[in-house]
Amino acid sequence: MKIESWIFGAGVFFFVPVSLIYGFLTNWSEWVGILGILLVGGLAGMIGAYLGFTGKRVGMRPEDRNDAEIHEGAGEQGHFSPWSWWPLMLGLTCATGFLGLAIGFWMTFIAAGMAIITLVGWVYEYSRGDHAH
Repeated sequence: MKIESWIFGAGVFFFVPVSLIYGFLTNWSEWVGILGILLVGGLAGMIGAYLGFTGKRVGMRPEDRNDAEIHEGAGEQGHFSPWSWWPLMLGLTCATGFLGLAIGFWMTFIAAGMAIITLVGWVYEYSRGDHAH
């Protein structure tokens, strides 16, 4: 993960000067763009730091070595929940929240309540065993 951390880490050294140049070219009157570019630089730095720490903890992957074979990357890649309905419910919750922006702000409160229920359901889905809905 060394390459990925360097790519995202370089984003900090690109976006911070770009935000300063953008601020100079707009005479510091357009703060949304300046702050947005600065936040993108901060996000790139956080992702780069996370990938750097994870790369030190996990070690070399087959993708990081020049002499690696394709079969070395085979096997289980993680735990996925193929029969879970919670991501669909969370998507409907997000759609309700965006619908609240179009129709009325009161609908956002309904979406916030739905979000709490769906997030708790998704996080604790396997706390009682596999598929113990």
